[in-house]
Amino acid sequence: MLGIKTSILVFASILGLSSSVVAQSVAEPDLQKLQQYGQENSSRAGSANLNQVTNVNQLRDVSPTDWAYEALRSLVDRYGCIAGFPNQTYRGGQALSRYEFAAGLNSCLNQIERLVASSEAVVREDIDTISRLTQEFEAELATLRGRVDDLESRTAFLEDNQFSTTTKLAGEVVFGLSNVFTGTTNGDGDSEIGSQVTLSDRVRLELESSFTGKDLLFTRLSTGNTLSLSERTGTFAGDLGFAEDAGNDIGLEVLFYTFPVGDKTEVLIGTAGVAADDFIPTISVLDGDGGAGAVSAFGTRSPIYLPAGDAGLSISHDFIEDKLNLSAGYLASPANDPSDDGGIFNAPYTAIGQVTFNPIESLTLAATYSHTRDQSDTETGTNLANLQSLTESQFGEAVPTVGDSYGLAFSWELSDRLVLGGWGSFSSVTALSSLGGQIDRGSQDIWQWAATLALPDLGKEGNLAGLIVGMEPRVTNSSIDALGDDSDDDTSFHIEAFYQYQVNDNIAVTPGVIWVTSPANNSEDDDLIIGTIRTTFTF
Repeated sequence: MLGIKTSILVFASILGLSSSVVAQSVAEPDLQKLQQYGQENSSRAGSANLNQVTNVNQLRDVSPTDWAYEALRSLVDRYGCIAGFPNQTYRGGQALSRYEFAAGLNSCLNQIERLVASSEAVVREDIDTISRLTQEFEAELATLRGRVDDLESRTAFLEDNQFSTTTKLAGEVVFGLSNVFTGTTNGDGDSEIGSQVTLSDRVRLELESSFTGKDLLFTRLSTGNTLSLSERTGTFAGDLGFAEDAGNDIGLEVLFYTFPVGDKTEVLIGTAGVAADDFIPTISVLDGDGGAGAVSAFGTRSPIYLPAGDAGLSISHDFIEDKLNLSAGYLASPANDPSDDGGIFNAPYTAIGQVTFNPIESLTLAATYSHTRDQSDTETGTNLANLQSLTESQFGEAVPTVGDSYGLAFSWELSDRLVLGGWGSFSSVTALSSLGGQIDRGSQDIWQWAATLALPDLGKEGNLAGLIVGMEPRVTNSSIDALGDDSDDDTSFHIEAFYQYQVNDNIAVTPGVIWVTSPANNSEDDDLIIGTIRTTFTF
């Protein structure tokens, strides 16, 4: 019997029990304590008492194809010391605490002692074999015990010196080397854009806090000095996705809290910087929010998600898990302003909703609707398609607007290395004022679309190549006069290609080129060629 106890202690050591727990299992008085703990712990785990199994086939979640099936069957048939939960499950994949292992070890030890005492089931050859193995692997077991003690010491140090028990810190730094190689502005083909290489940055620090394991308090501090190219090119088309003109002064960019309600519903409450993509899936594999994926703002995601948000509330509900989802939200800015034109209900706002459908695992479809008041600009496409920005630059005052947008999108993973995608939307934007007779009250029809191709892991795991071909927001019809042209005369196309090379887990280098034909939808201007090399550091 002593040989069996010794052999079991060998296996206990292999599974990582500390020497103190293993030593306690030898003493008869401590066996009673372990047995009592096992009963108490099983009760705390949510089951009244574990049931003794007489045949391994009684366990519903154990099948002959499981790698440990023969080991379980042998323990049941030869020693009868395996117990299952009341619902006839074994839960073999469930995490096991060291105390739980000690209690289970005690159960098997008691059973084997009874078998030895009655000279049943345990054969002398087994005892001799285990004793010989114990002696042969004594040095290895001593090494394992030392490694376990070292791991325990290191774990204790990390627990004592961790940043937080509830918060993780993540960071992203983008270096951008960019240049507008060719192009002209002003619609006359004569105002040439001079080549000028720039080096700029964008920095984000994110704190992700969870208090229940299912909720998330998200805080982002950010800064940057990457300017928009629109002032130089005369159009929002082709602008970079990582642009952030903050003069490298760090500040709070995003703050929201999200939590589940039941198993299928997620609620988000935000007080700063919340955007539609924080609660609505954009379903584009090229959407890396400027730090990864597409290098342009238009190539990152459909402009229907781009109107400014800020503070607000959203809800996401899965009608059918992994199949059918409804996401909707209301965002206002400035929601903290107590004046007549501020607050949650009087400030400019965006109300947006989307139905996302996965008919099969590889295909995702989305239908989106948004209604905006004084937030119709997307800062993509032509100046005419950004009515508030245009009137502010021409008349010193942004015209009040309302807008309704309707969008469709898809993403189809043909294989692990090939993903097709695309989107399109129509927007109707209405001017609510004549700005003292300077313009006519009227409306605009704005269209935009894109087709995308993604090649994940091209050349190396983690790499991503992408191609975007589309038309940035363009006004096809307008009844608003005194803005120069009432609509965009010519069709401008956006063609973008990039290759994201993953140097290692923390550094990615992405050369990309953006080609915009007929800038500002004017064929008299030379095409824009914009190049960039984006280096992204993540930690």
